[in-house]
Amino acid sequence: MASCGWRKSATTDVCQEKGDAVKIQVRVGPSRIAGQGLFAAQDIPKGTRIIQYIGAKIPKVESAERLAPGNAYIFAFNERYDIDGKTLKNKARYINHSCEPNCEAVVTKRTIWIVALRDIQAGEELSYNYGLTAKQYWCHCGSQQCCGYILDPAYW
Repeated sequence: MASCGWRKSATTDVCQEKGDAVKIQVRVGPSRIAGQGLFAAQDIPKGTRIIQYIGAKIPKVESAERLAPGNAYIFAFNERYDIDGKTLKNKARYINHSCEPNCEAVVTKRTIWIVALRDIQAGEELSYNYGLTAKQYWCHCGSQQCCGYILDPAYW
């Protein structure tokens, strides 16, 4: 197998090289899970890097300050920094949580990619497990696998 240009996902067997990037068509629309969601506007094969989670790279201390007034778009990036995805340019912020997701977040040294865990059909809502570690928020994903909370499966 060729070496990866980015960190290989723990759950998918596909590794795309840096030069393979293809723009994947997505759209924002009303979600059955919560508010607005992000939807595939084309068929997406398993292992495809769909979209980057973009925003300002901020220190952990600043993350806590921004979370306090209700900014729900803070994404843990590494030991020192988080990504504040509140910017309107960040379409990935519309991806809702699901206990039975079709995507996962893959954190690399430079960015966060949303990657397809399985083949996704055009029109399907994109989702990933937010990976929270405490029973703070009720889950409304509607999946048969739903645990009732927005939690990492390790805490079910």
